[in-house]
Amino acid sequence: MRKLRTKRALAATALALAAVLGAGGWAADTQAAVTGPPPGSAAWTADTALGLRLPDPATSTPAQVAAFFAGLTPAQQQALAARHPLVVGNLDGAPVPLRYRANTLALTAERDRELARTTDPALTPQDQQAARTRAERYRTLLDGGRQVLAFDPRGRGQVAEVFGDLTTAPRTAVIVPGSDIDLLTFDRATEPYGTPVGMARALYRATDGRTAVIAWAGYTTPVGVGVDAATEDLARAGADRLDRFLDGLAASTTPQAPPTVFCHSYGSVVCGLARPTPARASGLVVLGSPGMGVDSAADLDPAVPLWATARNDSDWIGDVPNVRFLGLGHGADPTDPGFGARPLPSTGSHGHTGYFTPGTASLAAYAAIAQGR
Repeated sequence: MRKLRTKRALAATALALAAVLGAGGWAADTQAAVTGPPPGSAAWTADTALGLRLPDPATSTPAQVAAFFAGLTPAQQQALAARHPLVVGNLDGAPVPLRYRANTLALTAERDRELARTTDPALTPQDQQAARTRAERYRTLLDGGRQVLAFDPRGRGQVAEVFGDLTTAPRTAVIVPGSDIDLLTFDRATEPYGTPVGMARALYRATDGRTAVIAWAGYTTPVGVGVDAATEDLARAGADRLDRFLDGLAASTTPQAPPTVFCHSYGSVVCGLARPTPARASGLVVLGSPGMGVDSAADLDPAVPLWATARNDSDWIGDVPNVRFLGLGHGADPTDPGFGARPLPSTGSHGHTGYFTPGTASLAAYAAIAQGR
């Protein structure tokens, strides 16, 4: 009888998690995480045209990458960006302005490739339409002098964008998003404060431009409702990428302090599993969190302050069972007083993606924390 009750409890937990984790429909197919070095790395390491031994993206640390580029002339840097834009644009530790330039070149090349596919008679009409959608996304990222710090077209696509001057801002912040975010959903006019770009832009404005903010969609997120959203496989892969990204910021920028990292929804699982050190982050802020993959704040680095935003009454994440059993669930509720996080208000916010809306108590608190107050 006890085994039967246990099985029923597990089944109920799985069903509850599947019912509420995610923003779309049921996702039966799991996502394959994009991992490893940037695309084009094999050609990069084999390139001897400039008479240089290029650092292996798979084994070099961001600090080693930064030291390599510091020893190059501006002409050599630009030549490498032109020859290997997808590598330089995604190489943590490379100079920030050079990454912007490399990603402009990479986006232009990918846009042109997708435009050619829109009229390829060998493709189905559906594939041609997908190519048009992708090409339009690349066009919008190329418009208006956007500062794209990372761009990887593999899989569903990954991207990071900077608001403000990352090389001179005294403070920085990083937004880590949750489920259903990729290259195409990175920025949506219909949800101005619920996407990584919307959140980053709102925080940048709330600090009056004194904090440079990065919208980081740099890992493979779960899609819709399914196993990916209820388990931590994608979050573990994302945590590795987040750690390296933060190391790259430390190696290539000189703010007064490491960034404050804001972790939304499933992104809070990524942040919890990353367990950033004081060298990587000045603090962690979670919002709309289903759990952080840890039992309490004591499982994280005590030198990195942790804040948890109170859930508003219309945030469906409150229906997620805070369990972590047999690979399902993400653990204790960070807003529970016993978890050990510092509480933040959310007055004025609505829904799962409304915490960065201007005029809310949550955004005001985020701006204060991002500025070190």
